[in-house]
Amino acid sequence: TMLNSCAEGMAVVNIDNGFGAGYIATQINKLGGE
Repeated sequence: TMLNSCAEGMAVVNIDNGFGAGYIATQINKLGGE
């Protein structure tokens, strides 16, 4: 699913860039809130 793809992408970014992972998590949370 799209959510699984986002989760996988976040995991990859988290390994490379913690700030990027936090940003992606925030965007996912915003999408979930709307």
